[in-house]
Amino acid sequence: MASKAVDLIYWKDTERSGMVLTGLVVGLLSLFQLSIVSVLAALSLAVMCFTISVRLYYKVLYILNWGDGVHPFKSYLDLDISLSGELADKFMQKAIVTALSVVDALKRLFFVGSLLNSLKFLFLLYLVTFVGKLTNGLTLLIVSVIALFSMPLFYQRHQDQVDSIVAKVQSHYDNIADILLRLAHGGAPPPDQTPGGAKPKAQ
Repeated sequence: MASKAVDLIYWKDTERSGMVLTGLVVGLLSLFQLSIVSVLAALSLAVMCFTISVRLYYKVLYILNWGDGVHPFKSYLDLDISLSGELADKFMQKAIVTALSVVDALKRLFFVGSLLNSLKFLFLLYLVTFVGKLTNGLTLLIVSVIALFSMPLFYQRHQDQVDSIVAKVQSHYDNIADILLRLAHGGAPPPDQTPGGAKPKAQ
């Protein structure tokens, strides 16, 4: 499943990727005018009309002895989507561990487990308030879908330039983080985290 998703966003099959991207964008754009219930109902009706038409067409061909009578969607009907008990338990345990990890991380951020991380989270929330004034969640979702299908190809074609820009941004980020760490420790260098590292001198 993961490999198929990667093939889609890297446009291994141009026709399929184009159809998926177009369907997602059109479906999301329609939510600006219609409710999600109406959109889902309309999409379901369109799919049902298509599949029933194709099924009847193959049936007529078989009656006229122009076809072999094989179900046109047999591969989809035979697709096994069931989960064994062991696999279901594994997914459930992973979901629970992930949810608890998220809750624990939010707890540390909101209750200032680490001053630096809480300050970064505060700054992120402050930026999000500006994003909320400029756009809404649906627009961001549409932009995210388009970026998901375009950024991997863009990175492949301009990998060197992108890596150079990311390295510069990372360098600036490290400098700012170092300054904040120094401020958090009263202007002294942050303690060495390596085993046996030198500790900062007392002021």
